[in-house]
Amino acid sequence: MSAKILLVEDDKPIREMLKYSLEKKNYQVVEADSVKKARAIMMTNRPDLIVLDWMMPGESGIDLLKTVRADDVLADIPILMLTARVEETDKVKGLDSGCDDYMTKPVAIREFQSRIKALLRRLRATDDEEILEISGIKLNLASHQLIVEGARVQIGSAEFNLLKFFMTHRNKVYTRSQLLDYVWGQGVYLEERTVDVHMLRLRKLFKPHNKHKLFATVRGIGYMFSDNETT
Repeated sequence: MSAKILLVEDDKPIREMLKYSLEKKNYQVVEADSVKKARAIMMTNRPDLIVLDWMMPGESGIDLLKTVRADDVLADIPILMLTARVEETDKVKGLDSGCDDYMTKPVAIREFQSRIKALLRRLRATDDEEILEISGIKLNLASHQLIVEGARVQIGSAEFNLLKFFMTHRNKVYTRSQLLDYVWGQGVYLEERTVDVHMLRLRKLFKPHNKHKLFATVRGIGYMFSDNETT
């Protein structure tokens, strides 16, 4: 079955262009021209991925993004923010708010299609029933669940895939560039700052369980996941 994509964009010509480009790749597309309509759709029609504009009448895309990430049922849906806001501070705000990828307008359609494909590929990479378990951290690859010391912890799709990579590549230092290639994919063009943002989110998730130190910063090189809690 093809993936279902919720396209949230108030500009009709842009929305129609994006819809056409997605349908050419055989995705199911559900449209919303406002955050209010998007909320109503998600109540009864959970998408596999959301393409989200930032600036819209009424509530903004950031408002919807925060709502999705705070919802137990919707929290793991990959979100691509597609916006005319091009400043680095805007990109950082979007990533900090929970989007998995950030792309600016005007839209390069082939790159857009490639990013959608990469996000869905990472989502579907967890179809087997393998469970990774290290130092009280249990990652269920089938149910997309994270359990830390017996407690379920909500985790976004980007952090999930980053954690999965680290748990299967322990005690080795990776540069930001390597992590972008291995976790986000070589066909996806993101700034290295993206890795820093998601590493910060991972540490915040594990800090209440006193496991944030498992994620080490190696100055001048990159990051390492250690299975030694005393590191």
